[in-house]
Amino acid sequence: MDGVLVDTNSSWQFVHKAFNASNEDNLRKYLDGKIDYAEFMREDIRLWGNVNISVIKNILAKIPLMKGAKSTIRELRKAGYKTAIISAGISLLAERIQHELGIDYAFANRLVVNENGILTGEGEEVVNLLNKIAVLRKLASTEQTTPRCCAVIGDSKYDIPLFKEAGFSIAFNTNDKQVRKLADVVIEGKDLKKILPHLAGHVSKSCRVWKKGG
Repeated sequence: MDGVLVDTNSSWQFVHKAFNASNEDNLRKYLDGKIDYAEFMREDIRLWGNVNISVIKNILAKIPLMKGAKSTIRELRKAGYKTAIISAGISLLAERIQHELGIDYAFANRLVVNENGILTGEGEEVVNLLNKIAVLRKLASTEQTTPRCCAVIGDSKYDIPLFKEAGFSIAFNTNDKQVRKLADVVIEGKDLKKILPHLAGHVSKSCRVWKKGG
């Protein structure tokens, strides 16, 4: 999703910036294995204070779609693809994009609120940043297919496990050398329509091919 379907590198960072907050210490502790992903989310969410969920929705509403996102998803649906968001970003944004674009599935992390809609400081882990592949495997199984029959589009090092297991991978608008190296195709610039010719040439009659944004 982030950096692929929407023109921001991180929905979490987009919210942090709105609150003039930094999660650098939290991220470092998580990547160093000092805290698990649930605690990482918890520490990040608590940086925003006890605000109503509507405040977060309004912030995320400002994130623009990636150029070509609407027409790309429309063409994929016409071609018989099913589409899915697998993102360690915030579900509020994933659900908005799912609704706007008509995406079949959306998996992202949820913010927990109390009965008054106020953030509790807790999050619900749906997609672990370092284990997105678990969601792809489960999704493929649900659709009675395999990751080898899926195509993934990503832009960060956290998408590399998806690239390694999927049947086809596209690195979209990324400067990460490892991501570029491991992808089957590298797309330069911010125009999602550029992925269409490559996907059209890699549809197998024996596979249901997926598209992942995140």
